[in-house]
Amino acid sequence: MAKLIHRARPARKSAALTAVAAACGIALFASAAAAQSVKIGLLLDQSGFSADIGGKGSAVAARMAAAEFGGRVLGRPIEILEADMQNKPDVAVAIVRRWYDSEGVDVVADVPVSSVALAVQFIAKERKKALLISQATTTDLTGAQCSPYTIHWADDTYTLAAGTPKALLAAGMKKWYFVSADMAFGAAMEDAAKAVVIAGGGTVMGGVKHPMNTTDFGSFLLKAQASGADVIGLANVGVDTITAIKQAAEFGIAAGGQKILGFITFITDVDSLGLPVAKGLVVTSSFYWDQNEQTRAFAKRFEAIHGKMPTKGQAHTYLSIKHWLKAVEQTGSTDAALVIPRMKQNPADEFGVTGSIREDGRVLYPVNVWLVKDPSESKGRWDYYKLVREIPQAEAFLPMQPDKCDFLKK
Repeated sequence: MAKLIHRARPARKSAALTAVAAACGIALFASAAAAQSVKIGLLLDQSGFSADIGGKGSAVAARMAAAEFGGRVLGRPIEILEADMQNKPDVAVAIVRRWYDSEGVDVVADVPVSSVALAVQFIAKERKKALLISQATTTDLTGAQCSPYTIHWADDTYTLAAGTPKALLAAGMKKWYFVSADMAFGAAMEDAAKAVVIAGGGTVMGGVKHPMNTTDFGSFLLKAQASGADVIGLANVGVDTITAIKQAAEFGIAAGGQKILGFITFITDVDSLGLPVAKGLVVTSSFYWDQNEQTRAFAKRFEAIHGKMPTKGQAHTYLSIKHWLKAVEQTGSTDAALVIPRMKQNPADEFGVTGSIREDGRVLYPVNVWLVKDPSESKGRWDYYKLVREIPQAEAFLPMQPDKCDFLKK
């Protein structure tokens, strides 16, 4: 009996080892299968102040781009991952490190909030991975903190300052006051706008900073109202912009003759405000759904899925991913060292308008200044803008700064 027991043990051990080996084989097979997909990581604000202008809508736009590419590239399925970075640089960096180092993500896209984008760009540069930014606006992304692996598709702070402020200065509105978010974007937007105001013969009457997700702008707006400024510039975004404009209307600021300006105002903001409140706002934007045949076709497909018209950030997420996939197909690789240079060589499509991508990664395209319609002019929901003027791409963006960008010096 003892011998029988002694001989049975190896049999049980062998069976156990076989089971472990089988499990490992399944895991390895699953891992190998996952590695076969081309992975796009969407770094989103899914629950914060900019969720409506990016968030789930950006994920819809990304999936539309992948689907229109046939759902595959290089013979491999396109897989899209989503993560809520909570508008915190440390959270975003942890996500991106995991994506690049452990999950085989080939490119990260969307990326709202300038402080998050700058932190993520450092990691992407370190890992030599592609980064497509369609939301964050700071010019530092292609200036002092540039990267050879980044494509910046968003309207940036210089673009936004080059549009609306110039139009208002030309209309004789010379005295300005700023209500700015206490964050990197707010500071950059305010500085860019101040430079335009002063260069255009205007005067800065003062300014005040507010924390993100402010629910009561009363004290900030009363200071702005008391300044006697012709224009109160809101250097904030998303829910903060909507709240500030609504409360400014309640204080009768616009009715009193002062102009409220949201530097970065989205069509979803106008929709939330309603035309009775938003009428007369001046908006700088490279994308409007009713701009031409191509924008209308894209927007109608997007609305059928998402229930809303796309913001410019969501539209640029769609364009940037399609452009990246095309370069992947052309180079036969997902290696950023090959793909990003090809992206810069290819013309950039801005819904039927041909743009280009500079060596520093800045995408160039014309930008328009729009006026929000009076309710009597609108034919229905989403018919909100009328064209004021077009800014050619040569004027819309800050010139390349090779003295500031390290990789351009080499």
